[in-house]
Amino acid sequence: MIDHANRRDDADADVGGVKVGGHQASCASIVSIMTALWFGHLDGADKVAVKPHASPVYHAIKYLTGELDRSYLTTLRQRGGLQAYPSRTKDPDVADFSTGSVGLGAVAPLFSALTRRYIDSHFGDRPRSRFISLVGDAELDEGNVWEAIADPATQGLGDFTMIVDLNRQSLDRVIPDIAATRLMRFFADAGWHVAEAKYGSRLRAAFDADGGDALRAHLDEMPNEAYQRLFGLDGDELRRTFLDGADPAVGRLADHHDDDELKALITDLGGHDLGLLLETFRGCDEVEDRPSVVFASTIKGYGLPMAGDPLNHAAQLPAERIDELRAEVGLDAASEWDRFDPDSPEGTRCREVGGEINNARPVPRPQVAVPVAARGVSTSGSTSTQEAFGRVLAGLADVDGVAERLVTAAPDVSISTNLGGFINKRGVYWHTERDDHGGADRLLSWAPGPSGQHIELGISEMNLFTLLGQLGLGHEHHGRHLLPVGTVYDPFVLRGLDALIYALYNGSRFVVAGTPAGVTLAPEGGAHQSTITASVGAELPGLVAHEPAYATEVDWLLCDALARLSHPDGESAYLRLSTRAIDQAPFGAVLDRLGHDRLRSQVLAGGYRLVEGPPDGRPGVTVVTTGVMAPEAIEAARSLDDEGVAVSVVHLTSADRAYRSWRDGFARSTASARVVRRPSQLHRLVPPDERRRPVVSVHDAASHSLAWIGSALGTRQYALGVDRFGESGTIADLHELCGIDAGSIVNAALVAISEAEPTVDDARPAAHETDRSC
Repeated sequence: MIDHANRRDDADADVGGVKVGGHQASCASIVSIMTALWFGHLDGADKVAVKPHASPVYHAIKYLTGELDRSYLTTLRQRGGLQAYPSRTKDPDVADFSTGSVGLGAVAPLFSALTRRYIDSHFGDRPRSRFISLVGDAELDEGNVWEAIADPATQGLGDFTMIVDLNRQSLDRVIPDIAATRLMRFFADAGWHVAEAKYGSRLRAAFDADGGDALRAHLDEMPNEAYQRLFGLDGDELRRTFLDGADPAVGRLADHHDDDELKALITDLGGHDLGLLLETFRGCDEVEDRPSVVFASTIKGYGLPMAGDPLNHAAQLPAERIDELRAEVGLDAASEWDRFDPDSPEGTRCREVGGEINNARPVPRPQVAVPVAARGVSTSGSTSTQEAFGRVLAGLADVDGVAERLVTAAPDVSISTNLGGFINKRGVYWHTERDDHGGADRLLSWAPGPSGQHIELGISEMNLFTLLGQLGLGHEHHGRHLLPVGTVYDPFVLRGLDALIYALYNGSRFVVAGTPAGVTLAPEGGAHQSTITASVGAELPGLVAHEPAYATEVDWLLCDALARLSHPDGESAYLRLSTRAIDQAPFGAVLDRLGHDRLRSQVLAGGYRLVEGPPDGRPGVTVVTTGVMAPEAIEAARSLDDEGVAVSVVHLTSADRAYRSWRDGFARSTASARVVRRPSQLHRLVPPDERRRPVVSVHDAASHSLAWIGSALGTRQYALGVDRFGESGTIADLHELCGIDAGSIVNAALVAISEAEPTVDDARPAAHETDRSC
């Protein structure tokens, strides 16, 4: 498959002359492990993450077992074909886990096992599933692997096994020193069961012969680089190199073997011994109280001329070597794509395995009747969006049909992100009952047990997003649709960004609240003040970002987000919140003006007009705000009105949705080449007679996050935002320092008006009203 992908007649044209690529050596390294797993160990309920570079091996297995059509085999790394790395959203035969960003697929099944344990605790046991992760040894360099292994939440998961393809090579080199012993100790110290498939049956038999102990010691002590070199040697050179510095007893043992026999003996590794592998896997099944890890010693490029070559990672066999390989296994160019004869023992076994493990057709998620709101409309007093979030979740904890599906998670920040009310009602999850040690006397009920619905993690944002990613696949992997909600300090969304992207790429559905956000968290200083998370949330596929200002907006948006998790075209949601309490009266005024249903519709669509300032003959400006900058926008509007300026304030509850509405509004007519515009939410909020006004946007985030609005409206824009690191101070201090206070908005508006085009030009149609694209 890899060879064909790189030698297709159109391969260069497909990728613009760039090498197609593929990993023949890495596939050969793990082919024995995967053969043992799929044809001798797995059953239909098991879930497996395949190491990224072994993707072609996986697809070959799925072809042999009847799930994958032959036509796909020649589409590796091609548009519409098989992906370079396993993808559960883009490949036709991957249903378990995407892999590709190394380290993430390695622990995704661990958190899937945690998800299954949670589901079994709450909804009753299901038939047992085993969760298996196939990883390369260099993948264990990734820090997120150890964060996952060390977290108490992953303790006791006896249904999880990590199989390490210990080929001692990374992308650029043979890994120096003998690292396996150190890695095994790390796992053991974390409470894992550690198993090893190091030497094959021939070597193990030799260890029992005279000189066997010396042979084993010689192999155990040999540096990785020296051992790898043996695979490229033959004859007398191999013998001399191997015996250099060895105990004489090793030499006497070697004398009983000719050169070919000696090479076959000393390169007989356990990771290529099917019998030993199956025995080791079954031994892990017997360990029920903790996760297992198997270190399977392999050789990168096993069975190929490039075996053990330090530079074989991306190497491709030349055409003549491929021809030789075909001949060695009894194939030719006409038969190499054939399945086994269906009546042969191999064909029969493939059919049996396919009937047991091939993926079933996916079933749609159940539609959950989430209420449009969990609390009454709030139009008085002052509150923060973070506080409102906590109250909404606590309210949903009492809603039948919703409450039992809710599960929250946080990396040791549950109290400071207002999950306390939900926890008091639904409890903390642990797979066994645990003593609360006096927790009943505290304001917060913290008594972990199997019925709890909050999963508390250690301080690891990577673990949070990896867990949310697996909880959000509860329906697909375990037959139970959950409503996962996570919280994290907003600046530290970026610390878990790789895992967040991985979860979204897998097609997972969840809600995450990043809170507190922005420099409005003034006293905490620059280390805890987020600036670019708003842009990240808006730019990620599969995620819709919201930034409400008022409590009722939080209620409507969160309930809608949870409901959409089960929609066929649904997606995950990110709420960027704040601890700043703001007056709710302005929202009440808009509610009186628009009415409940119309205002809710606009909140969900991305925004509404917070302050009306229609043209009245005076110079005009449109202020666009989002999140907790609403009070500054309103204050600036009042000041500008006193200065004789007509001001409309547009509040975006989701700049992301407003942008999508504008972006998706272009539709090319099938009758002509004209580009026409469908009305976007932004254009609904800014009527034609206001679109020539300059725009001033203000955001407690990087200024560029709203900088597209002037382009969308076809007018001048001044974007105010946080384009520097913050520091400690008051809210007023930080807003002034960053240029997002009311005075800065007023100044920007006055400058914009002074530089605007003459009034006579206001009669000209805006760009979106012509046949031209904006």
